[in-house]
Amino acid sequence: MNAAPWRLGFRLATTTALVVAASGAPSGPPAFSNPPLLRSVSRVAGTVEVTLTAAPARLSLRPGVTTDVYAYNGSVPGPTLEAREGDRVIVHFQNKLPEPTTVHWHGIHLPVAQDGAPFSPVPAGGERDYVFTLARGSAGTYWYHPHTDMQTGPQVARGLFGAFIVRAADDPLPASLPEKVLILADNRLLPNGAIDLPDMHTPQGRLDDENGREGDLLFVNGQLLPTLTIRSGEVQRWRVINASGARVYRLAIPGQTFLHVGSDGGLFERPIEVKEIVVANSERVELLVRGTGAPGSSAKLQALPYDRYVPQTRPRNWNITRDLVSIQYSDDAPVRPAALAKTLRRIPALDASKATATRVFALTQGLINGKAMDMHRVDVTTRLGATEIWQIENLVGMDHPFHLHGFQFQVIDHNGVAEPFVSWKDAVNVPKHETVRLVVRFTDFPGRWMFHCHILSHEDMGMMGILEVKP
Repeated sequence: MNAAPWRLGFRLATTTALVVAASGAPSGPPAFSNPPLLRSVSRVAGTVEVTLTAAPARLSLRPGVTTDVYAYNGSVPGPTLEAREGDRVIVHFQNKLPEPTTVHWHGIHLPVAQDGAPFSPVPAGGERDYVFTLARGSAGTYWYHPHTDMQTGPQVARGLFGAFIVRAADDPLPASLPEKVLILADNRLLPNGAIDLPDMHTPQGRLDDENGREGDLLFVNGQLLPTLTIRSGEVQRWRVINASGARVYRLAIPGQTFLHVGSDGGLFERPIEVKEIVVANSERVELLVRGTGAPGSSAKLQALPYDRYVPQTRPRNWNITRDLVSIQYSDDAPVRPAALAKTLRRIPALDASKATATRVFALTQGLINGKAMDMHRVDVTTRLGATEIWQIENLVGMDHPFHLHGFQFQVIDHNGVAEPFVSWKDAVNVPKHETVRLVVRFTDFPGRWMFHCHILSHEDMGMMGILEVKP
């Protein structure tokens, strides 16, 4: 590893300061806070043992209004599960909902029986233990959510989602960096505070099925426009999770850049400086954010317009910039930025020339390769240890994010343009009328696995298939 220090500095996008001048604290709702941590009760080294309960609750999602939700351990989002590479994880799950559910450990490489796919629903009032060991090299930002047949979207919309952080013993980023978890989730409420989940036969229900359900309320960790405090010169590590059912976030802080250091499957080999970043639903990004503003000033993390829609059903306000987080600079004197090694870790590239098969997956509205999901049909069969190229072709006029359970992959190219760097992914956005090629190796864990569009309304309609990995 090249340990030569690299000073955490950012080129400003303009010659002006990062922030908008402000006097006093920014207006708006509460102080930013990370989701609560899920406490382990294990006294055994290398074992994380927790209890996770899904149950109805009444919470205030919008000031002055109480909403009936589904919540993990009483909070929306649910508590953050933390573990280390190599840990044995034991989750005692209790389903106190009035309907079946599962817990899908999104992006985690684990045995198929522990995946939380719709094959193994936990009945209302039922319990089960999820037990798995985290692979070496799997450090990264993941999340958990239900994956119940035809009910994933409504259960996530009601509040069932949470972060899962896997840590490395030798994390190359300085431990001194303040760490923030930002779970992005939009929602839509009726005037009485109830979650708006219209019948699929109503005009709004049909629109939700076409576009994917979006809401006008943009939450960060269950808060509306929270205020995050930073010190001038300070560098913060942000783990961003898009838990929205369909919304794509194009993130920016006007006047400055991010240092993009990681994606779905953990850190990159080297940092990449970007002015903005697109995070499709289910994707995760790790960003380093430097406080380049003056003491006492302020800024905003914004969601810039992103057109993922077919023109006929594009929302009228799709092109409006939305504020997500107020960033407030403390009055403290600036601090010296931390240093970072030029190389974060080595990522071995999968050799696409050794692929034993090339498969084409054509995405149309609600279908993959012209078929809707059938729980009793296997769509693709492969062998354990095989390396394959998957060509994902989006044939329609809206974006579709593609997710593979159980196995991480590497993107080869977008529309024939080579991916500029190697990274581990489990979800990739395929823009309208575009093609993405990826390479995947099916190591460990035979069984039946899901692949699907991660627009949850589309997934529930059957835009999903089954991959069987045979021993």
